[in-house]
Amino acid sequence: MEQNILDGILKIEKEVGKLSNAQKILLTTDGSVTTILDVIRGHVRIETLEQKFIEADSKMAQLLNIEVGDTVNYRVVVIETQEPLIYAISLIAVDRLENEFKEDLIRADMPIGRILRKHNIESRREIKSVYYEAQEPELKKIFKEDSTMLTRTYNIIHNNEILIWLKETFPYKHFRD
Repeated sequence: MEQNILDGILKIEKEVGKLSNAQKILLTTDGSVTTILDVIRGHVRIETLEQKFIEADSKMAQLLNIEVGDTVNYRVVVIETQEPLIYAISLIAVDRLENEFKEDLIRADMPIGRILRKHNIESRREIKSVYYEAQEPELKKIFKEDSTMLTRTYNIIHNNEILIWLKETFPYKHFRD
């Protein structure tokens, strides 16, 4: 694991509090978060809050290593069981997708990890950062609590190109057991 990821974990523990093993795993895994959540919380589902195709601005283009103006699928979801577990934002480089993948993505309520597996897409996850942040008002409504948010960003790499950039966040109070 990269040193900056370990440093991020140490900083969170120093400034927010001790992390449980489950929290550390969710923040640092280079595997499917959906699979981990299925194991620790039961089968999860996706509630799509927003999904649209947009033109990449300069920040998105930099994150995905594409050109400004290229088409990006912007997707905001909550991964949940009976309660919200993780809030996730994804940016997907549409021109790098195969048509069947695109169709499943547009249906919206399937986790990205399951779509990758369904289409046998070989990929790897590259963790970019782990950190904490204050809870935004929208997240307070979703999680129905006031808590510092634990956050990670990562890329899903396919054919040596960034296919998807993701930001996942969950309340510090979650996954404490």
